Amino acid sequence: MMKKTTLILGIIGLNFTSVFAQDSINKTTFQQGLPTIAVANPYVNGIASKSETIAKMIRLELIKMKQYKVYDEFDMTDVLKTKEEYRLDCYGQNCLISLGAALNTDFVMCGSIDGLSNRIAVTIKIVDVKGKTIYKTMVKEFDDQEIELQRMLEIVLKEMHDAPIQKEITERLAYKNDLITSTNVGRINNSGPRIGGAYLSGSLNEFARRPENQGGLEITPFVSMIGYQFEKQYVGTENFSALLESIINVSGLEQGQFIPSFTIMNGFRFGKAGWELAFGPGFGVKKMSTGFIDNENHFSSNGQYFTQTEWNEYANRSYSDDPTYVKDGVFTPPSPTDINPNYRFAKHGDVRGATYFNTTFVFAVGRTFRAGALNIPVNAFYSAQKGGGMFGINVGFNVQKSKLPIHR
Repeated sequence: MMKKTTLILGIIGLNFTSVFAQDSINKTTFQQGLPTIAVANPYVNGIASKSETIAKMIRLELIKMKQYKVYDEFDMTDVLKTKEEYRLDCYGQNCLISLGAALNTDFVMCGSIDGLSNRIAVTIKIVDVKGKTIYKTMVKEFDDQEIELQRMLEIVLKEMHDAPIQKEITERLAYKNDLITSTNVGRINNSGPRIGGAYLSGSLNEFARRPENQGGLEITPFVSMIGYQFEKQYVGTENFSALLESIINVSGLEQGQFIPSFTIMNGFRFGKAGWELAFGPGFGVKKMSTGFIDNENHFSSNGQYFTQTEWNEYANRSYSDDPTYVKDGVFTPPSPTDINPNYRFAKHGDVRGATYFNTTFVFAVGRTFRAGALNIPVNAFYSAQKGGGMFGINVGFNVQKSKLPIHR
């Protein structure tokens, strides 16, 4: 009985051994049926990755494809030691054929990885060692995402061998030569002087024409303007630009006035003709007092401006004997509204008053005329504020000083 059991176990063991041996033979036969390939260190320029690291990435992707028996760096060590050229400068067809013959391999793969401004160009070629010809070659551009270099190599190798590729990965790494992107648009630095004039409307017109003894400027309501514009383009193509503009300006110098302002604007320039639309806030200072304007000449003959103090003095002189404003023997000066409901105290421009921070909002439209590198911008604008504003035109010139990439 014991002998019979031993015989059965022996037969089973021989069968298992035969199965494993046959499987090993089949795998060896499968590997031996594949062409052999070696990967030489590629040429690398403009990126941080080393050629040895990229060669390992290529080998890894070739192994995943299961179309070659891939030599690793250890299989190549002895041959690489024989010639320094094999290790450091083996990029051309003749050198690759010589390396492949020394390794006794069917194919040798090499190429170049180049960082070019805002993209990475991957070139891969496969040399047929026995045929002494280039078997396959491909060049493909990718977006500047070096961290995804192995995926780029995967895409190129699979396209070379007509293997399926995930569409999403290809699209995310593709180099998109769009018209408006933050990586391929030049930034133009155009800055220069501005000169022009403006007409004052509303409360500004009244303040300008009012006599000096009433707190006015006593000037014509048309003032000159001189300043300097700083301009930065943050998005742009041949037919569209988005601009950030800042303007330092002084008005009224020709009439003995010094009226400073500072404006920040967002501008859009369209077409080759250089049409422009811009808008943004303006800042300045203004002297003001509380009072009212006798527009109906109720208390004066020339539309006098009364400050609150001046009105109180006027009321004390003119109405102290009026019983309407005397109660229990005490005189209470009337307000201008008590006499004329159209009159109310409010803030008005007054050079004798306190200094206040003043804000405006500016709208501008214009066109830039070009003569070579010289730009001549002509703009019409309106500066709006409470109670009034300024209509004007300014002209300037600037020279296109520099074009720099937005992302250095």
